[in-house]
Amino acid sequence: MLVLRSLVFNVLFYLNLACWLVFAAFPSLLLPRRYLLKVSVTWAKTALWLMRVTTGTRYEITGLENIPAGGLMVASKHQSFWETFVLVTLFPDPVFILKRELTWIPFFGWCLTKLKMIPVDRGGRARALSHVTRRARVELGERGRQLLIFPEGTRTAAGAPPDYKFGVAHLYSDLGVPCLPVALNSGLYWPRRKFLRRPGTIRVEIMPPIAPGMSKASFQALLQERIETASDRLLAQGRAELAALGLDPLASRQT
Repeated sequence: MLVLRSLVFNVLFYLNLACWLVFAAFPSLLLPRRYLLKVSVTWAKTALWLMRVTTGTRYEITGLENIPAGGLMVASKHQSFWETFVLVTLFPDPVFILKRELTWIPFFGWCLTKLKMIPVDRGGRARALSHVTRRARVELGERGRQLLIFPEGTRTAAGAPPDYKFGVAHLYSDLGVPCLPVALNSGLYWPRRKFLRRPGTIRVEIMPPIAPGMSKASFQALLQERIETASDRLLAQGRAELAALGLDPLASRQT
């Protein structure tokens, strides 16, 4: 049943995404950006509903009261594709830093450009970081948006050793806005590079923001400590839940 439900979800998930892109997002390209953002949020909610009814996977978010108004950085643990669309539903005007190749994809890439996401050339190193900082300063400072960033740069398997990049500390120092740490355990239920979707409750914890003004090194250490400590606790809860359902709690661990 787990395999069948996962199959049904994956088919419906991508069909749903294609339909929203063609019939809602594409026409919204002719309208102001806020309409395309509403389409994105509505699609994300339909995807969450599909996951609940097909695979029995729910989600729980705590700490919403910790989100301050105005421009800020949101530094989230990244274990799955799941959080890339769920986080969009939590903030009024989010902006992602993403690899520029995504903007070349027909329909999807056009939407990313319309939403004013920030593309980055990962091979550009210092030049690329400078470009991202300039764009982020405009989006956060002038438009009051929320910059969503994954400090490890890519998805990591649930329980894998952390590998935080220094780019997040550079942005924190240059932008001068609060940074909101986010922990989660999504990799247990939607593992990277795996077909299965497991039942249970994905948990997201939004922690109090880190005020601007710390040194880069101190900020980096504090951010990693907060996110990893909370994520480890959420992973332990998730593994206990999976074990109670008769599923292997270590099956999501990958190298």
